[in-house]
Amino acid sequence: MFDETFVTRAASLLELCRGKKLKIATVESCTGGLVSALLTEVPGSSDVVERGFVTYSNASKAELVGVPPELIRELGAVSEPVARAMAEGGLARSKADVVVAITGVAGPGGGTATKPVGMVCFAVARRGGAVRALTHRFGDLGRGAVRMQAVDAALVLLREAASQP
Repeated sequence: MFDETFVTRAASLLELCRGKKLKIATVESCTGGLVSALLTEVPGSSDVVERGFVTYSNASKAELVGVPPELIRELGAVSEPVARAMAEGGLARSKADVVVAITGVAGPGGGTATKPVGMVCFAVARRGGAVRALTHRFGDLGRGAVRMQAVDAALVLLREAASQP
């Protein structure tokens, strides 16, 4: 289902988390659960993957992880503050220690001058630590490629957060 390189990297992340007794949760919009799917592609992942939220609609972002609807109305779903709220909500509504959140414009439509196709906002949170939010502009690579680039970036963010003392 996934390229072997992705599966190997996911397995390495899971091993790191297993060694530190960390649980992972994901809050995914434009990736539609692909990060969770990749992590659970690895046999034995159930001792690390706590849960995944697919918050594709704006309503689900509010209902499932508590993103304030006014935040989405003011800034749009694709913004660092919304990604941050998604990650914070994922921590609050799970038993995970590390959470990654992803919201973006995968295309082919939906882009604007300020939020073009390929713009993806991320946030990563570690229980008891700071939340880090950032934006990647992958470009109009095609829907599948943007989504896989986002999965790749999410793995990096999860590894960075899990590697912290």
